[in-house]
Amino acid sequence: MLRRTILGLAGAALAVTLAGTTAMAQEVTLRMHQFLPPQANVPKLVLDVWADKIEADSEGRIKIERYPSMQLGGKPPELMDQAIDGVADIIWTVVGYTPGRYPSTEVFELPFMMTNARAMSSAYWQMFEKHMKDTEFKDVHILGTWVHGPGLIHANKEVRTPADMAGLKLRGGSRLVSDLIKELGGTPVGMPVPAVPEGLSKGVIDGTTIPWEVTKALKVPELVENHTEFTGNALYSLTFVLAMNKDRYEGLPDDLKKIVDDNSGLEFSIFAGGTMEDSDAPSRQIAVDRGNNIVTLNAEETAVWKAAAQPVIDTWLADMESKGIDGQALIDEAKALIEAYDK
Repeated sequence: MLRRTILGLAGAALAVTLAGTTAMAQEVTLRMHQFLPPQANVPKLVLDVWADKIEADSEGRIKIERYPSMQLGGKPPELMDQAIDGVADIIWTVVGYTPGRYPSTEVFELPFMMTNARAMSSAYWQMFEKHMKDTEFKDVHILGTWVHGPGLIHANKEVRTPADMAGLKLRGGSRLVSDLIKELGGTPVGMPVPAVPEGLSKGVIDGTTIPWEVTKALKVPELVENHTEFTGNALYSLTFVLAMNKDRYEGLPDDLKKIVDDNSGLEFSIFAGGTMEDSDAPSRQIAVDRGNNIVTLNAEETAVWKAAAQPVIDTWLADMESKGIDGQALIDEAKALIEAYDK
């Protein structure tokens, strides 16, 4: 009996020791939530790459569980609040899913601001740190800010001029894109991007505004046969954030926090935006191989669209002024940073 007691105490002591070792390791499990299926480009080429790097750099002390397609519940517009409230530890979302809540980000969504995703994402991060970090995004810890590649029109009829937009029901991915569709004569229909295939197949929408990159996952070239591209600056782009619950981030031990920091910020934002744009060409090739009608407007034709879109910019400037934000200063700063990156 005495021997069994001693062995029992020794076993208990070993268990305590092992538990202490685990506690000292301070292992952390983080749940990452987003709205696209796992095989889509952003989860596969950006989010998983980022999460794998965090896990490797932490030697397994950080584990990131991935929940695609809103598997933790809710709808895409709720993702930012899920990060703030701790429903998820990390989320990736379209900023425009919460219209008007983060107004300064909209400078990168204005018509014909879009040059290329790397330059835009670089400018976005720099302006986030300067203007948005401690104001609009003060309730969440932002890990990355980026945009997708050139936004274009995919429709069930050929679109060459703004007049061709009349009567078209088009999905708009943000407040500004919806305003743009309306200004150009179309009817904007708001819906998260995963709803696009069903919307097209059921005739709820006649087309959609998305970059080439996501058309493969959504099978858009199979659902509509007309695609309209622009020369020079693109029609639009959307802004994204990878965000983390603030308490979860601040509660990390310093060495793990450093690993998160080292894999976040400017370089990661440029990587994410650039990776999205690099995925445009393979997806575009699918439409080419199917023999779809790809209209590439020349500079003169694009200028007509740019002039038609100007009222959207004017309205945005007035809206920013009503919020006490100098919208023109944001435009000027964004353009300067974009140009500086491209040099």
